[in-house]
Amino acid sequence: MGLTVFKQLLWLSAAALLAGNAPHAQSAPQAYAIEPAHTVVSFEVRNLGIAKRRGLFDSVSGRVLLDAQAGNGSVDIVVNALSVATGDPATRTFLRGKSFLNVEQYSQIIYKAGRVAFEQGRPVRIDGELTLLGVTKSVSLSISGYTCEGGPSGASRCVLDAATTFRRSDFGMNHYMTLVSDDVRLAIHSVTTGEL
Repeated sequence: MGLTVFKQLLWLSAAALLAGNAPHAQSAPQAYAIEPAHTVVSFEVRNLGIAKRRGLFDSVSGRVLLDAQAGNGSVDIVVNALSVATGDPATRTFLRGKSFLNVEQYSQIIYKAGRVAFEQGRPVRIDGELTLLGVTKSVSLSISGYTCEGGPSGASRCVLDAATTFRRSDFGMNHYMTLVSDDVRLAIHSVTTGEL
């Protein structure tokens, strides 16, 4: 084998090795399953324009797909409206009734997003649609926290915190407007495990 041919083979081998370790080769869309036991969707309203009232939904499922290289992703979250929890049983029953969540007719709250905006390789905003009481509206979530770490099995575990404020009247929730604020702050604390 001539020296020139040998050098060419070495160069090709090195190039192939570098290509295999390049960031684009390591970056690929990552799919994550939401961990229902560690994921909470919470909400906050003002009562009589003064006091803050909070509640949460503790039955949540779905999946998250993130592609840092492409700077995009998707989110699918299904919330069991029946799982609403507050500080007392009377308020919980009130919220589950027809004046608010109407859980007998609408047992699910759904959020679907086909776009996740990235900045410097990290997700910062989710653009999607919220379906509440059978009404679907565009709602964007701002991401305030995002961390990922590898687990013992090699799967990644990620924590994502996102929030938004919307008007409940946009979804036909028009009762008791003088008592409960129209603005609702919605927050999602999601723990996910991937890759699916």
